[in-house]
Amino acid sequence: MMELAHGNEVYTWPGEAFPLGASVKQNGVNFSLYSKDATRVTLHLFASADAASPQHSFELNPSIHKRGHYWFIFVGNIGHGQVYGFQVDGPWLPEKGLRFDKDKVLIDPYSQAICFGRNYSRERAIGPGRNMDASMKSIVVDQSDFDWQDVMAPRHSLNDTVIYEMHVGGFTKHPSSGVDKGKRGTFAGIIDKIPYLKEMGVTAVELMPVQQFDVNDAPQGRQNYWGYSPINFFAVHAGYSVENDPLAAINEFKTLVRELHRADIEVILDVVFNHTAEGDENGPTFCFKGLQNGAYYITDKETGNYANYSGCGNTCNANHSVLRRMIIDALHFWVTEMHVDGFRFDLASVLARDSNGHPMKEPPLLWTIDTDPILCSTKIIAEAWDAAGLYQVGSFIGDRWNEWNGKYRDDIRAFWRGDSGTVSRFASRVLGSPDI
Repeated sequence: MMELAHGNEVYTWPGEAFPLGASVKQNGVNFSLYSKDATRVTLHLFASADAASPQHSFELNPSIHKRGHYWFIFVGNIGHGQVYGFQVDGPWLPEKGLRFDKDKVLIDPYSQAICFGRNYSRERAIGPGRNMDASMKSIVVDQSDFDWQDVMAPRHSLNDTVIYEMHVGGFTKHPSSGVDKGKRGTFAGIIDKIPYLKEMGVTAVELMPVQQFDVNDAPQGRQNYWGYSPINFFAVHAGYSVENDPLAAINEFKTLVRELHRADIEVILDVVFNHTAEGDENGPTFCFKGLQNGAYYITDKETGNYANYSGCGNTCNANHSVLRRMIIDALHFWVTEMHVDGFRFDLASVLARDSNGHPMKEPPLLWTIDTDPILCSTKIIAEAWDAAGLYQVGSFIGDRWNEWNGKYRDDIRAFWRGDSGTVSRFASRVLGSPDI
């Protein structure tokens, strides 16, 4: 049933399937979500990240709010900053790639901001039971208010590129960085160190993962420092903002990109599309598992257990049409909205595997990235191996792909520290690794 407008109260209309995610319109927000096998979808609107229950809930009527495999609804009189989440019901058939859990609150896979309430619990997202009061939640984002000041991207040639690999949290964390205490370990802190980067001759910074991750995704008593375990592919990690706020993080990141560009330094992102923070069959349900598990992960067709070519519990089904589209959409987002200049793909060889885990001779995703017109000016760099023995340095697909040479790194390091029997390997690496 359709809810109609009444003063400034929220109201709903049928909505549209495109674009995916939460799209801010003139009088409200359109929500669109992919789930082929869901039997029931409910959208919840929350007053804050800490809210234990929703202010408004809308159960989507399939005859009004669904076309094909997409569920959608327009909600009027809401906008930027609105906190929301979904509950999705459907069959529990792991052997068929289906792991619906009607009790779990799910974030939007196209979220551009994610919040964690004070009661957030990773453990509550594992196993049976409701977790609304302890769930992470999505936030509606309007990206239209940032001033780029007409600063242009440098576009250095690869031959002239000097890349500095950088952990955003660690780069300025220590007092010896000289950065003010309030900005240490943040995007803003890096801006203060731009003169240092220029002095070193750096032409590009490669930021280790800045996509939102769960710091609690770690052994008990520890925290996830590195961030190689994304929750989704669009949101900026809130912990790298001065305010530790998911919305503030967006503009802080954009400001960093703008000021690095002003200094003639490009920004390359280390992106993780090979696995997510949901882990294996014993891990939490945050998003993908509870929407259409088999569309997002490679699973065993008999047991339903997760393939683990990433070494991190699960493996993204990157050449499934739905996830392939999402990865391309994410890359487009980081280029068009966030103005980044390139990407280094973590365990990129995973992205060459099909839905059964077999390496493909002509992987659609990698060729799409290679030939995409929006990405044509970006630098695309593959970590050309995975955790299951697939090693493609020297043979990675495509016309534009560049490869990190792990053998160069290892052999140069071994020679430098004086290991025996390394002289010939050192010479081969300096000559450009003709053996591979």
